[in-house]
Amino acid sequence: MEPVYDTVIAAARLMWLAEGLDFKVSGVEHVPAEGPGVVAINHTGYLDFTYAGIPAFLKGNRKVRFMAKKEVFDNKFSGPIMRALKHIPVDRTAGAESYRAAVEYLRRGELVGVYPEATISRSFELKDFKTGAARMALESGAPIIPHVIWGAQRVWTKGHPKQLGRHHFKIMIGVCEPLEPTGDPETLTARLHEVMEAKLHELQDAYGEHPKGEYWVPARLGGSAPTLEEANRMDAEEQAARAAKRARREAGETEA
Repeated sequence: MEPVYDTVIAAARLMWLAEGLDFKVSGVEHVPAEGPGVVAINHTGYLDFTYAGIPAFLKGNRKVRFMAKKEVFDNKFSGPIMRALKHIPVDRTAGAESYRAAVEYLRRGELVGVYPEATISRSFELKDFKTGAARMALESGAPIIPHVIWGAQRVWTKGHPKQLGRHHFKIMIGVCEPLEPTGDPETLTARLHEVMEAKLHELQDAYGEHPKGEYWVPARLGGSAPTLEEANRMDAEEQAARAAKRARREAGETEA
């Protein structure tokens, strides 16, 4: 029993009920009833990780330890909760420590949640994957359990206001068959991307109407979201601006 985690789950379920969210979950049988697994998740919105824990909950109330950026742990409100839930802080400028922690969690039989894309996909298509999930699996011997979510971007995503009212949004979650930790990181990562992209298209086909011009609909389906190429350019510009700001701040500290 984990009282804090169970309380957070209960609170989340009440919030989802109030929002009228309509969850369609498939593939729960692919979540291991016990033992480790790298829960690889696509990233379309800020609340993906809350929804990504549902299949594990349905599989006997299993808990997922999510890897999340360090800033969330530094926050005086969210930090204590994240630590109580035993999630893993990730410092993007020095990720070795979080990687080692994740591997240790896996070796202890935990489920560890990770975003192979690293950041939210503004296009809502799959970005290129980092090899971290594959490397964790290969080093720990844990299978990768691909999770794909569709519709979560309607609730809250990058560059758009929150929609936390009673909107009755449908959110689909599909769990793919586990990928065994074999081969090299690059080949396993390519296979993971292939499997998750196929599942994403499957969920989109089953979702229902994707209104033309809507911000949450990919350009490929007639929406106004940027294409993957346009989104990658936007991300690169944002990262460059952030790096320049950090350099100016560090230069000012040095002069002081």
